[in-house]
Amino acid sequence: MLSRSVQLVLHYDGAGFSGWQRQPGERTVQGVLEAAVSRLCGAPITVVGAGRTDAGVHARGQAAGLRVPEKWSALALRRSMNAILPDDIWIAAAFEMRDEFHPRYSAVSRSYNYYVGTDDLASSPFRRKRELVWKKPLDFGRLAQSAEATEGDHCFRAFAVKGTAPENDDHRCTVSRAEWREREGGVVFEIRANRFLHHMVRFLVGTMLEIGEGRREVSVIRELLAEDDNSNVSQPAPPHALFLERVDYPSELYMKTE
Repeated sequence: MLSRSVQLVLHYDGAGFSGWQRQPGERTVQGVLEAAVSRLCGAPITVVGAGRTDAGVHARGQAAGLRVPEKWSALALRRSMNAILPDDIWIAAAFEMRDEFHPRYSAVSRSYNYYVGTDDLASSPFRRKRELVWKKPLDFGRLAQSAEATEGDHCFRAFAVKGTAPENDDHRCTVSRAEWREREGGVVFEIRANRFLHHMVRFLVGTMLEIGEGRREVSVIRELLAEDDNSNVSQPAPPHALFLERVDYPSELYMKTE
């Protein structure tokens, strides 16, 4: 049967999911998507994500790929899936892709944001579910310096969960942008890299917040980047304030539409 390759751009509220990856007996993003598209296509369909988000992590730009029967255009697939998906997941866009497209291996960059609320209103039930409420003073200059130290190509083994990557993996990531930005009611950490390790952004944020609070020195970032394990890293920031914002692919992988 002829088929076509489609990329889905996903928004989801991570609070109701046990992460991205399909797991027996657990509600996951991958599992919910596969159930929906398999129902529409009348046969089992596998959905592959650009990366695995942890339980509680949200997305406003997660990318996923799948192959569907040729009768399904990307537009028709998006409309039909959105009609049957639950309220906490939504397909923002769908694109027909070339056959060589792979949602994980074709990606050239991924971008995450982590939101920290520092004003009194951050404790509101409308914000505390999407931001980390932070009551202690933060030195923005120290935050900015610590973020800058992560840019470039580094081994991030000290900022990853031990054992989640193969031993022969060098744990190297190329960070093209990392910065803290002031916003109304708090700050946000924005980072873009070619790849991310398990809990990497959360370990970075947890460490930087301790630096911003004055509990650790800015120099600890470079020290950790030179270490072989994560024994000296700070506790990871909680997942509920982390958003996968965007996944980028080479333009030539997109089928041209008239």
